[in-house]
Amino acid sequence: MIQITVFQSDNQVTAFELTGHAESGPYGYDLVCAGVSAVTFGAVNAIMKLCETDLNIDQGADGGYLAVKLPTNINSEKLDKVQWLVQGMIVSLQTIEESYGEHVQLKFL
Repeated sequence: MIQITVFQSDNQVTAFELTGHAESGPYGYDLVCAGVSAVTFGAVNAIMKLCETDLNIDQGADGGYLAVKLPTNINSEKLDKVQWLVQGMIVSLQTIEESYGEHVQLKFL
């Protein structure tokens, strides 16, 4: 199962972490894993490119782990854009969880 943890402070997402594997299909053909990966990596890439913002990213060498810490030292306009992109990612992940809850679990701390 993919465990997704979203860390928040003062109604702002500060970080998110993904651990585990969906195991909903054979390696390379796991559509749940592919969906979660596409959504999260798409959001990370969008933040870095569209917001011109560096992120603190930690990835597992063999997959199954991604941790992203959002910057705190950016101006409020850029922070708002980053938060919108992250909220869009969360909505997409919640949609995946609704359909594939036996393979994906999202929690907020």
